[in-house]
Amino acid sequence: MKSVAVASAVPALLPIAAWAQAPSDIGRYEWGPHMMWWGGGWYAMIFGPLFMMLFLAVLVAAAVLLVRGLGGPWSGPMSPHHPVAGRAPLDILRERFARGEIDKEEFEERRRVLGE
Repeated sequence: MKSVAVASAVPALLPIAAWAQAPSDIGRYEWGPHMMWWGGGWYAMIFGPLFMMLFLAVLVAAAVLLVRGLGGPWSGPMSPHHPVAGRAPLDILRERFARGEIDKEEFEERRRVLGE
């Protein structure tokens, strides 16, 4: 009975003996000349900040385009010399006369030029 127990224990213990013969992984993840397969140089660290700046620039550009797209068309500041659409030139002339920007003679002259 004892020999049966020993005979059944030997195959069960064989994998343990094989694992004991395997090379150890001590130092596998330490810094060395093959860290990340770059050859251990510091020159490769420039790509991290460059890609971060590129990512942030793309993110900001996307946000600006999104806000501009959702905001509709932009008309921009209007020049004071351009009339607002839908107003007649004679109405603008009357407003300028009422504000005192032009005198009566200039008003009459410009009104004649406009055709009234």
